[in-house]
Amino acid sequence: MIEISCCKLEIFIPESHLLALQQALQQADAGHICSYDSCLSYSPVTSCWRPLAGSQPYLGQVGALSTEQELEVEVTCRREKLEETLAAVKAVHPYEEPVINVIPLYQVGI
Repeated sequence: MIEISCCKLEIFIPESHLLALQQALQQADAGHICSYDSCLSYSPVTSCWRPLAGSQPYLGQVGALSTEQELEVEVTCRREKLEETLAAVKAVHPYEEPVINVIPLYQVGI
């Protein structure tokens, strides 16, 4: 059986919050690959969503389809630091329900 030691996080966030996210990830030691730290990548994406009744959206209006530009940030983290890293991301993320995908990785930095 292969042991998973790292995960990749995909985080969708407004560009205005990128610096705060970078700092939070660095403090949680996410993006540490061998002799490098603070390793991440980001790309502009167009995202859409519709806030439902009872939500308090950061962007958009309840019941209306929203389409906005944001960034998709990708970063690796050690599995044993996953909960700490997720907490750090949520602490600086402006969305009521941040989209954070956690993907197990078999190998990193090859």
